[in-house]
Amino acid sequence: MVSRSCVNILDLASGNLLEIPHTPRSIPRVMTVPGIISDLDGYCSNDGDSEIASSICRERKIIVANMLPLHAKRDPGTAKWCFSWDEDSLLLQLKDGFSPETEVIYVGSLKVDIDASEQEEISQKLLENFNCVPTFLPQDLQKKFYLGFCKQHLWPLFHYMLPICPDHGNRFERVFWQAYVSANKIFADKVMEIISPEEDYVWVHDYHLMLLPTFLRKGYNRIKLGFFLHSPFPSSEIYRTLPVRDEILRGFLNCDLIGFHTFDYARHFLSCCSRMLGLDYESKRGHIGLDYFGRTVYVKILPVGIHMGWLESVMNLPSTSAKVKEIQEQFSGRKVILGIDDMDIFKGISLKLLAMEQLLQQHPDLRGKVVLVQIVNPAKGSGKDVQEAKRETYFTAKRINEVYGSPEYEPVILIDRPVPRYEKTAYYALAECCIVNAVRDGMNLVPYKYIVCRQGTPYMDKAMGITSVSPRTSMLVVSEFIGCSPSLSGAIRVNPWDIDAVADSLNVAITMHESEKQLRHEKHYRYVSTHDVAYWARSFMQDLERACQDHYNKRCWGIGFGLGFRVVSLSPSFRRLGIEHIVSAYKRTNRRAIFLDYDGTVVPHTSIVKSPSPEVISVLKTLCNDPNNTVFIVSGRGRNSLSEWLEPCERLGIAAEHGYFMRWDKTSEWETSPVADDLDWKNIVEPIMRLYTETTDGSSIEVKESALVWHHQDADPDFGSCQAKELLDHLENVLANEPAVVKRGQHIVEVKPQGISKGSVAEKVLSNMVNRGKPPDFVLCIGDDKSDEDMFESILSTVSGPTLPMAPEIFACTVGRKPSKARYYLDDAVDVVKLLQGLATASCPKPKYIEQILVSFESAI
Repeated sequence: MVSRSCVNILDLASGNLLEIPHTPRSIPRVMTVPGIISDLDGYCSNDGDSEIASSICRERKIIVANMLPLHAKRDPGTAKWCFSWDEDSLLLQLKDGFSPETEVIYVGSLKVDIDASEQEEISQKLLENFNCVPTFLPQDLQKKFYLGFCKQHLWPLFHYMLPICPDHGNRFERVFWQAYVSANKIFADKVMEIISPEEDYVWVHDYHLMLLPTFLRKGYNRIKLGFFLHSPFPSSEIYRTLPVRDEILRGFLNCDLIGFHTFDYARHFLSCCSRMLGLDYESKRGHIGLDYFGRTVYVKILPVGIHMGWLESVMNLPSTSAKVKEIQEQFSGRKVILGIDDMDIFKGISLKLLAMEQLLQQHPDLRGKVVLVQIVNPAKGSGKDVQEAKRETYFTAKRINEVYGSPEYEPVILIDRPVPRYEKTAYYALAECCIVNAVRDGMNLVPYKYIVCRQGTPYMDKAMGITSVSPRTSMLVVSEFIGCSPSLSGAIRVNPWDIDAVADSLNVAITMHESEKQLRHEKHYRYVSTHDVAYWARSFMQDLERACQDHYNKRCWGIGFGLGFRVVSLSPSFRRLGIEHIVSAYKRTNRRAIFLDYDGTVVPHTSIVKSPSPEVISVLKTLCNDPNNTVFIVSGRGRNSLSEWLEPCERLGIAAEHGYFMRWDKTSEWETSPVADDLDWKNIVEPIMRLYTETTDGSSIEVKESALVWHHQDADPDFGSCQAKELLDHLENVLANEPAVVKRGQHIVEVKPQGISKGSVAEKVLSNMVNRGKPPDFVLCIGDDKSDEDMFESILSTVSGPTLPMAPEIFACTVGRKPSKARYYLDDAVDVVKLLQGLATASCPKPKYIEQILVSFESAI
C-alpha cells in the first residue's frame, strides 16, 4: 500500500481538507529575453531544459525563509501599511557577504495578516521598494503550518523531545503535515514566479521549508539550490520516529548544498540518510558528498556569525551610552552575570536559576556581590509548555530573592518585556560573565554578541569611563549542547543538567585572574571578528557555486511521484540500451562475444531463490547454441553453485570467483588462473575476519576457494561501516607483502588474489577469439556492480588496441541508472532478460510453433 504521505502532493491544495486558492499573480513576470515576458506558471518545465536564455546580466540571489526581514505596521493617520527593514534579521545582514552588484530578492511571509483586497498592492509595493516577494498564507493554513507542524512537531523533535505521552508533547497529526506541505507548495509557486533558473541561485533557510527543494527541483531539474538548517538535526534514533521522515530527507537531498552549524548535526543527518535511505557518503578534499542518483549533494559545516558593523553602530548610539551609565550606577560594586534567552523550554532558564541558587548557597561571601540579570525574550511559540516554563522561572527567581536577597539586594533580576537592542548592548558591555545554559539550541549568537560588546568601541569606552588601551576581558559559561560551543574553545563548557558543575563554573568565571580572562577574550574576539555573517554567507555561496558548476555537463530527468520526486543526473553519452538498436547490430554481425554478470543482472538481488529462472536458462541456451556467439557468465560466486545452476546450458562459458576459475563449456575442464597459485595468505586473513565477525553483530564470513569475503549488510549500518573501514586498514597492513588485494564493496570487504578480476576474463576471451582467427565484431557486456566496471574498462581498452583488424560494435551496459564506465544502462534484471530474449529471437527467428509443425511434417514423411 502506498503511504498517504507519498501521494501526489501537488494536487493536495485542491482537496477538501484545505481550501487553498491558486496563488494569485501579484508581481510582474520575469523578463528573460528583451521584450519577452516568460510564462513560468506551475510546473510546466519538468525537464529543466529551458529554451529561454536569460539576458539579465546582474547576478541574483533568491533568499527564501519563513519570514521576510521586514517590520510592518499601519500608519494611524492614513491607515496604510508601512514597512521597514528588520535590522536584527540575519537574512538582511547576510547581504554583506555578496558583491555590491548582486541583486538579492527575498521570498517569505509577513509578520502581520494582510487582507486579501490589499495583497496585490502590497506585493507590488514590497517588490519595488524592498525587493521582497510576500507569500500570503490563509490564516487557518498559517496556524496549522507554523504553530501546528513546525512548532508542535518539528521544533520539539529536532530538540530531542518525543511525545511519549499527551502531557509531554503533541502526537503526529496528519492535518498539520498536510498544511506544512501546502505552505511549502505556496512558497514554491512564489519562487517560480520570479526565478530565472539558469542564472539565479536559491538559498532556502530553516526547518519551516524542508519540502520546498522538492517542489523547486520538480519545476527545474537543474535549479541551483542551497539549504541551511539553523536548528539542530537530531540523531537517527530520534529522527526516525517522525512518520514523514523519508519525505523530509528527500527534500534535503533535492538541494545541491546543505549547511549545518556543527559536525554533530551533519553527522546525524548523514547517519539518517544511511540508515533510512541506504546512502553512503564520502569526503574528498575537505568536502563531504552524498551520491544521490548521479547527483552529488554536498554537506557543509559552517557556524553562522554576527554582523560586526551593526553591533558596533548600536554601541555608538547615545541611548546605549546613557543606558550603560544607568546600569553602572544600578549595580555599582557588584558583578553582573548576564543571561539572554527566549522563553522556551529548551533554553534552560530554570536550570540557570538553580545554578545561581547553588552558587549563593555554597559561597555565602558572594551574596550581595553578584547579580544574575536574566533578559527573557518573548516566546516564539505558544502552548502549555511555554506557560509551564514561564511559571517555573518566576517561581524559582522569587524563591532565590526571598532566601538570599534583601531590601537593597536582589540576586536575580528578571526582565520579561521587549528589550530594545541598545539596552541589551549595554548589559553585554557591562556583564562580567555571560551564561548560555540551553539544553539544546541550534547555534545561539548571544556569546558572540557579548564578546564583541566587551571589546567595545571608542564611544563605548568613553561612556564606561575606561581608556582605549585598557585590557579587555570576557568570560563565557556555555552549554555543550549549543551550536556555538565548539567554536568557543576558551569558554567554560558545562552540562546544563549538572547544577553543581554549572554553579562551580560560574564561581570560576567571576573569580578568574584578569590576565586569564584577557587571554580567553582575545582568542574569542579573533575568531568572532573574522568569522562574521559576511564570511558565513560568502563561504556558503562559494560552495554552492562549486556544487552547481557541472549542472549543464550532464543529462537530467526526474523520476518519482509527489514528495518522492528526485532527479537522475548522468553523463550526456549515457543512455538506455534499446532492444531495436542492439538487435540491428546483432543481426549484421557474426563473431559475437557476450559477457553477463550473474547476481543483479540475470537474477535480481531481491530474489530469495538465487538459481536462474526457466526463462533465463532458455534464453542462455538459445544464445549459446548460435555458433556465431561466445557467451560467458562472469560472476563472483563459487564454481560449484554456478555449474549446478547453469548445467542445462552446455555451451555456456563460466568464469567463477571473478575469473579465478574458468571453463569454456560444460565438457571442458576448469582452468585455474596461473597468476594466483599462492593462497597461503588466507591463513592470515581468516582469523582476523573471524575476530571482526565476533565483535560485529549481524556480520558473517563467506569462504570461497580463492577468496574470503566479510559481509556486514545485516549489521548496524553505522557500526558495520565503521568496522569495515577498520578491517580494510587492518588487512591492508598485514597483507602488504602478500600476493593479495583487499577491496571494499557494497556491505562487503573482500580479499582475493592479485591479478584476478572480471576484466582479465574479458581480455582472455577476446584474445582467444583473435588467436582463432575470429576477431569479434560485436561485444555485449552487462553488469551491475563495481567489479563489472573492470570488464567495461578492459573491453574498451582491448578493442581499441592494435590486435583487432577493425573495431567491433561495443555495448557496455550497467544495470540501474548510476554513474558508470558503461555507455548504456538497463533499469533492472527484468529488462536484461527482455533484451537477451530479443537477441535470442534474432538468433532463432523462426517461431517455435512453426518449428514444431516442420518437425511433425518431416516425421510423417
